[in-house]
Amino acid sequence: MAAILTSLRNTVIAGFVLALILILLYALAWDKALDMNFWKFIVRWAHVIFGVMWIGHLWYFNFTQIPTMPKIPDELKPAVGKYIAPEALFWFRWGAMGTMVAGVLLAAMNGIEGYLIPVLTLGLVNGTAGHTAFGIGVWLGLIMWFNVWFVIWPNQQKALNIKDKYPSLDKDQKAKHARTAMLFSRTNTVLSVPMLFAMVAAQNLFRLS
Repeated sequence: MAAILTSLRNTVIAGFVLALILILLYALAWDKALDMNFWKFIVRWAHVIFGVMWIGHLWYFNFTQIPTMPKIPDELKPAVGKYIAPEALFWFRWGAMGTMVAGVLLAAMNGIEGYLIPVLTLGLVNGTAGHTAFGIGVWLGLIMWFNVWFVIWPNQQKALNIKDKYPSLDKDQKAKHARTAMLFSRTNTVLSVPMLFAMVAAQNLFRLS
């Protein structure tokens, strides 16, 4: 067990092996077919996994790293900026991308006329209250994804001089980029709460069809 838990790779593999056992139980012991509904579920599961990675890191930055940075001695802060933050930003931005890709794939699997159009039009075209709720969540998620890739990540690259791409930036310029990244990260934190409410409400308070 220690060999598994002391290695992140082995830990992740173990998690997916256990999930595979559940899939086999579903397909064999519980006598369920691996039909289109099953594959829709698998994509939704991936959507949730990527979403946890994304929102988990978003909340880590805003609930832990940003509030704690002023308390860290100046001589230790470079370690955070050089090693911890870039690694966290990697999982943060690719978690966002994975969430978006899985969401688009799931929408395509559910159909354009009966799912995607009603969702994106907030239920105004052939939609229900569930489509409206889900649509709100989708649009908030799209805004958050855009902020990650086109505002937060570019500014963090400059603020932290990731991979030494911006050696000419002075301290004030880096601070300006860091503040921009922080403000948009806080914006995403604000949006994450109603986004998650809308997504869960669409599945539990309303009907999508």
